[in-house]
Amino acid sequence: MTQAVRFHDQHVDDADPSFLDDVMSGLSARPKALSPKYFYDRRGSALFERICTQPEYYLTRTEEQILAAATAEIAELAGPESLLVELGSGASRKVRLLLEAMQPARYLGVDISREFLLESTRRLAADYPWLEVHAVWADFSRRLSLPQGVSGGRAVAFFPGSSIGNFEPVAAEAFLAGLHRLLPKGSGLLIGVDLIKHRDILEAAYNDAAGVTAAFNLNLLKRLRDELGAELVPAGFRHLAFYHEAASRIEMHLESLREQAIRVGGRDFMLAAGETLHTENSCKYSVEGFQALAQRAGFAPTAVWTDPQALFSVHYLLSEQAVAYSSRLVR
Repeated sequence: MTQAVRFHDQHVDDADPSFLDDVMSGLSARPKALSPKYFYDRRGSALFERICTQPEYYLTRTEEQILAAATAEIAELAGPESLLVELGSGASRKVRLLLEAMQPARYLGVDISREFLLESTRRLAADYPWLEVHAVWADFSRRLSLPQGVSGGRAVAFFPGSSIGNFEPVAAEAFLAGLHRLLPKGSGLLIGVDLIKHRDILEAAYNDAAGVTAAFNLNLLKRLRDELGAELVPAGFRHLAFYHEAASRIEMHLESLREQAIRVGGRDFMLAAGETLHTENSCKYSVEGFQALAQRAGFAPTAVWTDPQALFSVHYLLSEQAVAYSSRLVR
């Protein structure tokens, strides 16, 4: 018999800036910027799922191949009857590979998109009736607590897709330090990290020929208009993505095609022709560079797996600094 999903609301409190607050702050900044977390309304989440199937977007299929080859080792490292915490909930094949290999006692999906979270966790609950499924509606980039009833014992946090790359390195270290404080002692973190490679491969991944990534980026403007009543013309912008080699990151922007204004919150924000709204960074790492960052955050690198072309890496980190460093590099 399928268990009901146990829902926990940690989304906002009075101290959190609202969507409007963040937009007003971002449009007032120099240069202008909008947070990538606002990509993920229901439509944005669905578009991202489509991005993952595009032929240029190697990240998802490569990470999945790595996980499929490493599931036995991952299950051994995680141990039996653990809590599996997925940051950025999904009903994709990646988490299903882990559920089938690890057989955790409980699953906790965390996502900022409430509807997508509920849909994905309900599918998992239906497909795995033996599994106790929890859903936490939260912005895990700000703070997160493990709900009562799921916080005891060993846990494994799963942060796939190289989403850690959306944080600048200093912020990524702070985020990982927060996870280190959150997880019970002896817990693990299984995390996907995109690797530095030739710019042609990187730029193609964020400029797919079908235009799905462009639609995903432009969906931010639709959210401003539909949810905040912003006065703007989405056709006045275009998707722009390029590799910033010195910073080892892909940058995504919305470029203004002409001089125009965005009116929101009772204010007009002027944009010159060619001016951009910076919507996302996706930082790329070497294996050694990411391991050093994880160690500074309190994690002990324990295992790492990569694909034969060294496009992508999956790391298993332990949440106790005292654990001896014994990284295993698998190519």
